[in-house]
Amino acid sequence: MIRIELDEPSLGATRIAISPLWDAFCSLHLALPHRAPSRPYQEWVVRAREVLREDDRTHALRLLTDGLLSFPDFLLPRPVGATSIDAELETVRTTPADVVRAGVAEHYAGFEDHPQIRPYLADPEAACAALAEAYSAYWEGALAAHWPTMRRLVEDEVLIRARTFATEGVDALFAGLESRARWTPPVLELTKHIDAEYRAGERRLLLVPVVFAEGCRLYSTDDPEVLAVSFQARGAAALREPRSDPADTGDRLGLLLGRGRASVLRQLGGPLTTAGISDRLGLAPSTVSEHLSVLAEADVVTRHRIGRSVYYQLTDTGRALLALLSGEDVLRAVS
Repeated sequence: MIRIELDEPSLGATRIAISPLWDAFCSLHLALPHRAPSRPYQEWVVRAREVLREDDRTHALRLLTDGLLSFPDFLLPRPVGATSIDAELETVRTTPADVVRAGVAEHYAGFEDHPQIRPYLADPEAACAALAEAYSAYWEGALAAHWPTMRRLVEDEVLIRARTFATEGVDALFAGLESRARWTPPVLELTKHIDAEYRAGERRLLLVPVVFAEGCRLYSTDDPEVLAVSFQARGAAALREPRSDPADTGDRLGLLLGRGRASVLRQLGGPLTTAGISDRLGLAPSTVSEHLSVLAEADVVTRHRIGRSVYYQLTDTGRALLALLSGEDVLRAVS
């Protein structure tokens, strides 16, 4: 269990940021041979394992998955909110040699002769360049095609969580944040296979939504200014290949509204955009938009704008409809 005690300054400065590189790191662990990913990741993992097996450029990534539980921040830099992995890879590539050696000394004392660690001491610049190239090769082969969908999922999380924080405060932000995290003020607990305790001090908390959190959860404490913690972004099912499932004759909501409109309604456990629903269901955005318009006219969903995006969510009528016809406990979920 990881326990992070957060004081008022760190809570007040809490931020949320996207990181393609943190998602790539988590996905690496989900692609390990002994893992059995859940259904959203089953099509993806076949290709990811093929890339790791056949592309020699990914060799440098083995240090990240060889069982060493601790790793310095230069192997996975603190997120800066980049929506392109290139900026993060440049940070890896240009890590100063003294930062590399200090990180190895702190995290890998006694393992200096490990074949994956030795290059970082012998030639830090070359080793960091090789790591950036390995990340890039893995990204291009296993994740680049999925990034447009992944980006929408994590951007939705950032906007929704930021709005919750601004309007309802930090307790609402942490409530239901993720199944492996528990907020008991002033302590944030993370379920991990190691035990450690930290005090934020004057550092701010950075929350990082990732689509591949099933691979691992991350927390970073090396940075003197920031404590970074990952959490599961909703909607990982969007990674699945679209399927045409057989009709469910017991689907009363589908019989009443039509299967397409019912499936859109069921997605709205939290605010989502048209594109976000489209990703999750594998439907054309125009089809989803048409369904949402009808549902809005019927007052079962409502819409509101955050920045350039329009988000839809259930009204009380919509929650009651789902509860009565689908047996989904959405009334309790929002109480």
